[in-house]
Amino acid sequence: MSCILVMNKFTNRKRIYIMNTRKVAILATNGFEESELKSPMEAMKKEGFDVHIVSLEAGKIKGWADGNWSNEYNVDKVISDVKADDYNALMLPGGVINPDMLRRNKHAVNFVKEFFKQGKPVAAICHAPQLLIEADVVRGRKMTSFNSIKTDLINAGANWVDQEVVCDEGFVTSRNPNDLPAFNAKLIEEVKEGKHDMQHA
Repeated sequence: MSCILVMNKFTNRKRIYIMNTRKVAILATNGFEESELKSPMEAMKKEGFDVHIVSLEAGKIKGWADGNWSNEYNVDKVISDVKADDYNALMLPGGVINPDMLRRNKHAVNFVKEFFKQGKPVAAICHAPQLLIEADVVRGRKMTSFNSIKTDLINAGANWVDQEVVCDEGFVTSRNPNDLPAFNAKLIEEVKEGKHDMQHA
């Protein structure tokens, strides 16, 4: 939350206005595709959003880039200590290892599901929709992903399309790191818009 001080030139009185900062959770664990966490996080912070990396355990998580382990990132919150009520939106980076680890954790699955139930924006890129299949939130939704999980999503009831970014009532998806500029722009737009009545689990 931030404040701005405004002076009324007619009454010469000062008034403080409270500005609500958008708060976004990035849910990730070891093996996330580094660019798919770093790029959206930096874009959202540039917009003034309060961004938290939420993970399975406290400490640091290690990224994946160009076929090898990459940089470590500090975990801000542990999944068992947060709930969807604490945030305005959720962002899910991909990577092969990351979503496979998250989908096995009941706290992570329920955390994701609650964002959809509450009509809040959710953005997922690359392999991240594997976690959404586990949360049973893709049925009837128009979306995209990395092409290797296309069949999994179709079998789960999704309307899969091959586009750089797809937005279905606050639900944003993209295929791979090449789509990040479009993904980031649409993610930020949807977070600013807030809840969507047609967003659902």
